Order: sequence, then structure tokens, then C-alpha cells
Amino acid sequence: MKVKGANTILVKRKRNAFAVALNFLSNDWGNIDFNYIDEDIVLAIEALYSLKLSIQRQIDKTEARNSQKTLNERRLLAINLGIKSMEKRI
Repeated sequence: MKVKGANTILVKRKRNAFAVALNFLSNDWGNIDFNYIDEDIVLAIEALYSLKLSIQRQIDKTEARNSQKTLNERRLLAINLGIKSMEKRI
């Protein structure tokens, strides 16, 4: 049971990281207000960095003209934009 709980916590952290990054990007592009404390921002950045490495490994494994590679490249771009947006506010 503890292993399942640990996986659930990890998934929640990643989900929250995406939510924070999305809010930051929405603020950059549409001036939508939000409030996050620095601790939440740092945790989100750490979670996104861990995802970034995983996605990069998937890109390296796929063939050149593969739709999965294109999708992962777009995911990586979105994660990078979210991280940059968060880092400039810390």
C-alpha cells in the first residue's frame, strides 16, 4: 500500500507543477492574476525538471520521423517555457 501512495503523491506533484506552470504562462500571455508562494514555485520547477529528463530520454529513443517524437518535442518546449516563466519571478 505504501508504494501505491508514493506513486499517487508523485502524480499529484506533477499535476500541481503543470497547473502552476500553466498559470504562469497564462499570466505572461493574458495578464491573468494568481498567487503562489515561493515554496510552491520551487517544487513545481523541480517536478518539471524531473519530467524534462524523462521526456528527453523518450525523444532520444524514438525515430526521426515519428509522431510520438513530435509530441514529446512539443511537451518539452512547453515545459521549458513554463520553467522559464517561473524562474524569472523567483
